Amino acid sequence: MKLHSIDLNLLTVFDVIYTEQNLTRAAEVLHITQPAVSNALARLRLSFADRLFERASGGMLPTPVARRMISRVRRALQLVESCIEPQTQFDPATSDQTLLCSFSGLAEEILLPALVARLQDAAPKMTLRSYHVPRTEQPTELAAGSLDIAVDVAFVNDRDLHHAPLFEDEYVCAVRSEHPQIRRKPTLQQYLDVRHIHLSSRRRGVGDVDTALKTIGYRRTISIRVRGYSAIPRMVNHTDLACTLPRSLAKQWGLKYFALPFTSPPVSIHMYWHKSAAADPTNLWLREQLREALGETNF
Repeated sequence: MKLHSIDLNLLTVFDVIYTEQNLTRAAEVLHITQPAVSNALARLRLSFADRLFERASGGMLPTPVARRMISRVRRALQLVESCIEPQTQFDPATSDQTLLCSFSGLAEEILLPALVARLQDAAPKMTLRSYHVPRTEQPTELAAGSLDIAVDVAFVNDRDLHHAPLFEDEYVCAVRSEHPQIRRKPTLQQYLDVRHIHLSSRRRGVGDVDTALKTIGYRRTISIRVRGYSAIPRMVNHTDLACTLPRSLAKQWGLKYFALPFTSPPVSIHMYWHKSAAADPTNLWLREQLREALGETNF
């Protein structure tokens, strides 16, 4: 028997007949007529190929098949009811929900440790899944519910998404302590003379810094292009390569860094959620946790 072949309302009738063991009382509880209950029972018997209930002196007694079914039917009905009840109550201390988040590399480095610490304390039964969803796919996944929150650079103007800024950061130039060419804030020429590490999750294309340089007619030399953050401190500290990156990361990693010798727009990190989740208690709570986590960092 396939699920689509049975009217799920019949399971409610089954549960009430099992409880009342009387068709007349079942009809009263269900606010329908006794013939309607009898008709529903006939359909149940046909669907499950069993009589389910037998008349006896004590009323309508369940068959062995019905007795095996009842606990699973009641669990299924409780689950359906929990899905259709207004989701107005949310207690993070007892919730076992799974939070689905997409973080940019910068957001993950800055926010995730503090967010995890908060969840361990305030919501010990909740699960967090953090992974990177490409920016072009985030609106679709937020709409589908396969993402609760995306934390990324300001990038979209989608009418179905809501967003709020979390923080802004400025770009700096990081080099090793004994760099032979850059010992203090570099001049533009010194910046252009050194070779650079470019941090990007994409296979190709330039970043904000390259765009800023292009507007004033210059171009830097990129020797290494990497998508992950973990290797950056070692590469900077053990080579003569420079890396232009957000100040918060250079500070967090203990790198020597200087202000850029040209104007570059800051990196702005926003959190995004779908309009359908705007008033959802869990989503509201998660947004607040992100704001609080930011306040607990050394940003």
